[in-house]
Amino acid sequence: MQGKIALEEHFAMEDTVQDSAGFAPAQDWIELKARLLDIHERRLAEMDAHGIELMLLSLNAPAVQAIPDRNRALDLSRRANDFLAEQVARRPDRFQGLAALPMQDPEGAARELDRCVSTLGFRGALVNGFSELAGTDHAIYYDRKEFWPFWAEAERLGVPFYLHPRNPMAKDAAIYEGHRWLLGPTWAFGQETAVHALRLMGSGLFDAYPNLQIILGHMGEGLPYSMWRVDNHNKWMRTQNAYPAQRKIADYFRENFYITTSGNFRTQALIDAMLEIGADRILFSADWPFENIDHAADWFDTATISEGDRIKIGRDNARALFGLGETTIQSAAEQKTSSVSMEATREHLVRNRRA
Repeated sequence: MQGKIALEEHFAMEDTVQDSAGFAPAQDWIELKARLLDIHERRLAEMDAHGIELMLLSLNAPAVQAIPDRNRALDLSRRANDFLAEQVARRPDRFQGLAALPMQDPEGAARELDRCVSTLGFRGALVNGFSELAGTDHAIYYDRKEFWPFWAEAERLGVPFYLHPRNPMAKDAAIYEGHRWLLGPTWAFGQETAVHALRLMGSGLFDAYPNLQIILGHMGEGLPYSMWRVDNHNKWMRTQNAYPAQRKIADYFRENFYITTSGNFRTQALIDAMLEIGADRILFSADWPFENIDHAADWFDTATISEGDRIKIGRDNARALFGLGETTIQSAAEQKTSSVSMEATREHLVRNRRA
């Protein structure tokens, strides 16, 4: 399939690249580091070779979320977002941006999201799970009431929020003791993020802000296959298991969440997700550079689903969710033959965003 859009695709700056060092064996770190720091060379070549028209780029993990000092977190997020804006400006036909946010400071995060969307032209935000905060010894999750003004701003701006995984804090990871192989993408990433998402659903957040849209990677972090059990148990033990939200958990999952195929290239899992959440709420992604683009694209292009669903998941759903019009993302072939200058293309993108 040509024209795919991928949206869990990461980059790093020199300030953040070491945060990813633990996700590759020592002998593979040189390769992974080079992938993270590259944007316009090998990344573009991989995209061209495998039918990916556009990538939405985001900072590697945990980066900003692992900085307990509010001011330092804000400074890094601003520098990362400015750097990303510069890279997008070089090839807006191939790249768009997702903001890094200092969630340690909900008010500061709201201001930075507004700056990134209104001034830099970003299409949303990607945040690497819970945040750490000086003076506390626990993870900060975003269902807490102090974050609701931030969510109000996200809803006002009309942009999605990608909740990306990170490992649990060391003090919360006793279950993995002696089995470190379960940390990271093998298991802990999904478990940590699924619980965070369930907290958002059960908090009443989406009753207050019904237009909020949250994205989960890796085929939904296991949640599509658990919705019935979550709601069935709460149905017959409602008094014991009461939560503030007004509706069933599955209602919020189907109306306020999207999921991506990032790092989970399994047709059976995709079909299960389609049956639970619907093809209109699934988005293609690769998870470069932690997964291979060819693995993602070769699998997706031949997965046994209808061509209509393939086009939706591969491109059209992302276009609608992120406001990417047909004229916003031209293919590489169109760019080569276009007589429109890059400056005119940038002006056109600005006009589209204002509209």
